[in-house]
Order: sequence, then structure tokens, then C-alpha cells
Amino acid sequence: MGTDLIKKDVKYLNKDFAQFRRNLIHFAKNYFPQTYNDFNETSPGMMFIEMAAYVGDVLSYYTDTTLRESLVSEANEKANIYLLSQLYGYKPKRTAPANVMMDIYQLVPSRTKSVGGVGGDQNTPDMRYALSVKSGVQMSTENGEQFRTIQPVQFSVSSSFDPTDISIYETDAAGNVTYYLLKKQVPAVSGLIKTKDYTFDDPKPYDKIVLPEDDTNVIDIIDCYDSDGNRWHEVDYLAQDTIFEDIENVAFNDPDLSTFNSTVPYILKLKRTPRRFTKRLREDDRMEMQFGAGVSSDADEDLIPNPKNVGHGLSYLNRTIDQSLDPSNFLYTSTYGLAPNSTTLTIRYTVGGGLQDNVSSNTIIQIDSVEYNNFVNEQLLDATLMQFAKDSVVVNNPNPAMGGRSAESMENIRQNAMANFAAQNRTVTKEDYIVRAYSMPAKYGMIAKAYIVRDDQIDTSDQTPPQDRISNAMALNLYTLGYDSNKRLMPCNIAVKENLRTYLSQYRMLTDAINMKDAYIINIGIEFEIIALPNYNSNEVLLRSVDYLIKKFDIDNMQINAPILVSSCMAELDQIEGVQTVVEFKITNLFNTEEGYSGNVYDIEMATKNNIVYPSLDPSIFEIRYPDQDIKGRVTTI
Repeated sequence: MGTDLIKKDVKYLNKDFAQFRRNLIHFAKNYFPQTYNDFNETSPGMMFIEMAAYVGDVLSYYTDTTLRESLVSEANEKANIYLLSQLYGYKPKRTAPANVMMDIYQLVPSRTKSVGGVGGDQNTPDMRYALSVKSGVQMSTENGEQFRTIQPVQFSVSSSFDPTDISIYETDAAGNVTYYLLKKQVPAVSGLIKTKDYTFDDPKPYDKIVLPEDDTNVIDIIDCYDSDGNRWHEVDYLAQDTIFEDIENVAFNDPDLSTFNSTVPYILKLKRTPRRFTKRLREDDRMEMQFGAGVSSDADEDLIPNPKNVGHGLSYLNRTIDQSLDPSNFLYTSTYGLAPNSTTLTIRYTVGGGLQDNVSSNTIIQIDSVEYNNFVNEQLLDATLMQFAKDSVVVNNPNPAMGGRSAESMENIRQNAMANFAAQNRTVTKEDYIVRAYSMPAKYGMIAKAYIVRDDQIDTSDQTPPQDRISNAMALNLYTLGYDSNKRLMPCNIAVKENLRTYLSQYRMLTDAINMKDAYIINIGIEFEIIALPNYNSNEVLLRSVDYLIKKFDIDNMQINAPILVSSCMAELDQIEGVQTVVEFKITNLFNTEEGYSGNVYDIEMATKNNIVYPSLDPSIFEIRYPDQDIKGRVTTI
């Protein structure tokens, strides 16, 4: 006959040696009073109790440390913070490069152009010699700080976002222009470009390489090519099989979109690529590159059976396949990218960064290397003038370089990792979509204004009866507008919309569908009357008032679906020096297309409630198209 086990009271809150020791003594006294009662400090029993307390203290410390080091918010070890931050999708940076906007210049000869009628011929820049400069122009200061451009430059393309400034450079004795000076602005970052070759023999799944030991301040990897000329692309994770690719917007690539190449020089495409790699910064501050696992030269379809041929798991639906379904076969495909095999990879990367790259203005003036795209119909151009145009290229930074800093601190990495994880690099809110639309690089076309709503509004132009129309709750309507060369609003062309759609596809939620639409442009004019204070020049007061309204209604300050607060305008106008009171403030609709307006008719009076002019239900924006003529004022004196 067995005996009932005595339930023993065990405490689990012990955290240190003293607590473990005290509770072990208490446990022995309570449950083994007849077995052991010698608790003298020098007794053998106390030795075993203290040894057990010691082991418990050490294990408790290891448990606490392991838990703490597994949390990015609590970890202290550098290696753990690096690994955890990358698990959160954030890549720590050893150094940060400085950024600067560079002025890049070239000369072009003049060209006599017949304009017909009265006036005869006139000199114009010969844009046939306008250069197309590839990105990666290497520049430096007299002290050796290195910089490179990160966007291509096309002097022949001019838009409101990327204008080409043209000025007279030289004239002959008769006053005729001989050369014109073209100027562009292009962003640049600091860093010295280096090249390193790595040879691979037999393929190894998830093979890794580490950039040279003497380069512990790698900023970025520019490109990576194998010995066959294939490019290997950097991705955020090896399962990412698509990357963005720039396609020159010419008729050969897309006959339809090429008509807009003056404002959209490149088409953005998504490209699938099996040759890819990831990078990470190791705890020793060296850059590590990791490649994929695909080691088979066979097509993926030969390794993985077609799912249509696999049985459904039901006896009457079983199908036969001529190949066994081996899950390990996935490791040999390009699912996670290819492993380099019998080739040499040439890697170009940049090193540098730090505070020393924050150089002052007008110091980046030396061009170390530059590459040009081929001229169109180059054989028809004068070789001497063409070489002259290339030799005339100079650079300068009118503003100081900023943003360069040393390595991130552990606390900065910790906070940035948590912030990055919260963002998830996804467009979730309406603000996310708008920010992404604005952040699309200029070479794909620029978005001047953006506004997004759920597709839950009934379009009155749709002939479908309202009762038969079903709104798509998962769709989003993205309304956009662009600028013309004079920075006036205009609908975005189809090339910009297609690039934007492709650009957003990498960030949008899977369930979101995006409808690209044009916002309505409502052109307005302002008529006002003020009374000037005595002893003030009426013309000066009027000029100050008009200047205020021009700045107030500058298109940069106007947003889609933003109302106009008339009372606020009158109150601010009343505060201008010399203004005693505002007698009248009237907003009118201007729509005559022959005069350059949008043609959209809008009843301003009906849209005004409580001194607030509201936009239309269909997303729209107010614009003063010609500020110098559309703002009219009158001033009287007491």
C-alpha cells in the first residue's frame, strides 16, 4: 500500500544567491526536520546547499541574459543587436555618406534657326550636342573627399522638376552668340569607389563572402557582375525574386510611352531575376554578402512537379505523376536565388562616409571620371564639336554637403529597428500611399499633387444606374497631377501613371487595387479692395498685398481637396503694413481654355459656406494659373 505524496511548497521567485540559499535552508527545515538539522556555516550540508544556490544563481543569470539578449529593446551585445535588427528588417550602417546637390555644366554651340516671317533667323542652342551623362560621375575635393552622382543627367530634357537652365556663354565681335551654357542639378553622395573580384568554383548553397578586412566602412554596393556579364541584384531577402529595372523610354522599348520621353526619360519595370544577393553588416563592421541556394542547371519545372498533376488527397481524385514530390528539391531551384558556380564576381562598392565628408560649398570641383551615353545620329555630328562638348563639362556644389556621420550607436540601431518594424515598408494608410507617390524618383516622372480615397463614391459620369453599381471596398482611387514646364498643374501622362503603378506595386497591400485618376483643376482668380492708412503710398500697399496673395496661393501651398478659408485670407491681408481694412475679397472661376485655363466650370458662390470655399466632391484642387494677371486689387484711402 503506497503512501500519499506530500505537496511541497516551492517558491519560484528566487533571483540571486542569497535568496536561493535562504529558501533552500527553509525548505530543508520544513520537509526534512528529522533528516538534517545541522545548518552551521562549516557543515557539509551547508556546503551542498550553497553549491546548489550557486548553480541556481548562475542558471538564473543565464536565463535572464538569454531572454534579454533575444529582445531588440533590451539586448546589449553588439552581435545580438545587429542580428535582431536585421531580423526586424533594418540594416545597421557603419557610416553614413554626405549628400549634396551638384551643379553640372556643359557648353553647346549656337545654331542658326529660321523662324520665318519678320525677324529672319535667330541663334539657338544646338541641342544635338546636349550630353546624356550616366550616373556615377566620380568627383572629388582638393582634400581628397570623394563624391559620385546617383542619377543620370540629360541636358536635352527640361521639365519643371528637372529644368535645364540655358544662358549665353560667349558672343563674337558682332554680338552673335557662339556658345550657350547648359546647367543641370543632380544629387550626389560621398564615397570612394572600389572594385574586388571573388572566384567561385563548385556551387555552395547560401554561400557567403566578406568584403576585404581593410574596408570596415563600406557604405553601399554599387553593382555586381559575373564573368559572363550577368548582373547580380541586391534584394532585401533571398525569396524576393523581382527587382526594379530602368528601361530607357525610346520607341524601340515602348512606341506608345516614348512620346512622353521629354518628361519621362525612363520606364520603370519589374524584372524577375534568379541572380540575387543580400548584404548585412557583421559585428566586426565588415560587409557580408550572401547568395542563393539554387545549384541545379535544370529548369525549375523539371525539379518541381506541376501542382496540377499532384493528387488531391481523395481516393477518387488521385492522379499519377512521373516524378516523386521531394520537398528538398526546392533547395536546388532558384526559389531562393542561384549560388555562384564556376565564375568570378566583380563587385563595385563604396567606402568612406563620416563627418569629414560634410564639406563646404564650392569645394567639389574636380571630375575624376565620367561616362556618356551615345549620341543620337552621332555620325551626323561634327566630331570636333562633340569632343568639345564633352571636354567642357564641369561641376560645382553651390551648397555644403550634409548628412555624413559616423557609425550608428547601439541605441540608434535599436530605435531604428523598432521603427522600421512598425512601418514594415508597406503602404497601409492613405498617408503612406501619398508619401510613396511623392518619393518616386524623378527619372520616372514626378507627381506634383496626390490624393487617395477608397472607391466608394459614385461617379456621375458612369451610366450604370446607382442601384446596379457595386462599389469595390478593396480598391483605392489615387488622384494625381503633374506640372508643366512653367510649373502649372496638368494631368499626368500615361507614362508617369504606368511608372507610378509599377512603383507602388512593391509596397501596396495584396488586397488593394489602385485606380489611377486625374484630379480636377479649378482655376480661380481673386479680386479684392482695401483701404490704405493715411500717409502710406497706395501703390506700395497694393504691391505688398498682391505679393502676399501670390505667396499665399503659390501652388506649392495648395493641395487636392483643400478648401479656401476666405476669412483667414482677409484677416492676414488686414495685417499687412499700410492696410487699414479689407473692403472686399472675391474669388472667381476662370475656365476659358483659349486663354490657357483648364476649362472646368465651378460655381464658386454655391460652393461657399460660412466664408469657406469648398472643393467639389470629385477630388479637385484650386489653382491661380497666372498670378500676375489673375490677382487684381484696388486700393482707396480715407
